[in-house]
Amino acid sequence: MTVGAPGSAPTCTGDVAGADLGETLLHEHIFVQQPEVDAALPSPEWDEQRAVADAVALLDGLFRRGVRTVVDLTVPGLGRDVALVRRVAEASPVRIVAATGWYTHNALPAYFRLNGPGRLIDGPDPLIRMLVDDLTVGIRGTKVRAGAIKVVSDVEGLTPDVRRVFEAAAVAQAETSAPVFTHSHAPSRGGLEQQKVLRALGVPLERVVIGHAGDSDDIAYLTELASEGSWLGFDRFGMEHTAPDEQRIRTLLTLLERGLASQIVLSHDAAAFSRVTPPSWRRRHTPSWHMHHIHDDVLPRLRREGVDEETIRTMMVETPRRVLAGA
Repeated sequence: MTVGAPGSAPTCTGDVAGADLGETLLHEHIFVQQPEVDAALPSPEWDEQRAVADAVALLDGLFRRGVRTVVDLTVPGLGRDVALVRRVAEASPVRIVAATGWYTHNALPAYFRLNGPGRLIDGPDPLIRMLVDDLTVGIRGTKVRAGAIKVVSDVEGLTPDVRRVFEAAAVAQAETSAPVFTHSHAPSRGGLEQQKVLRALGVPLERVVIGHAGDSDDIAYLTELASEGSWLGFDRFGMEHTAPDEQRIRTLLTLLERGLASQIVLSHDAAAFSRVTPPSWRRRHTPSWHMHHIHDDVLPRLRREGVDEETIRTMMVETPRRVLAGA
């Protein structure tokens, strides 16, 4: 089933027609937290009220730059707190799309390893129930429905627990038609393994965004991903410790010359606050890794390189609309 009105996308403040989504950043984070770490070792940089105010100011700055929608791909495993994010959304004109899934490179929490079909506590897979409920009913404690599914594989590949998340995501995608976003390991060409598994599980690859594809400058790899129908996430601009922006831009320009604009989306994978890479570390080591960077630096550079406004609109407006709201 497709949830909500046809051609619309759920956000933290209600469903939005695809035509009204506007400029969209498809891979960002509002608050990345680590609840168990925070309980045992509180962060000296976290203050909830200040964090909410800072996030609202960040989104207000995006609105002035033309952005109307941000997809928050913070899922369980990264400290998702949708009630807190909704406070930000209610105070800003920028809409926020929440996500479901589970973030792990290797192993799920013990609860999932012991609960599910054929496990010690035999019964339906609670991971599937969580994903489907998040998309159709609302994320626990809120009425906010997720508008995206997030799956992760990294250098370890498809471990048994990672594959279980992919399998749950495939069931949820089949029931709801929601888009699937991945975290992939570009140096090992991990997007191809993701496509192979998702295809085998019945997920239409044209509903899949291969995240962090832009970490790679392997044109053959990127064009192979695109040939299977998936979108390519050039979604880590400013994240210089995974690949320099200069490499990302030159690779992007090559793909645009090959006519792939409609299969590329731009974003940062940045956070308003992250416990994993705290604000003080980012200021020192990755000063351009923030949500204003594309509009302040990347798009002006693309324009100087001859990229026209229609192409920019395709990557920033039209393709995100297709991802979130369908054709």
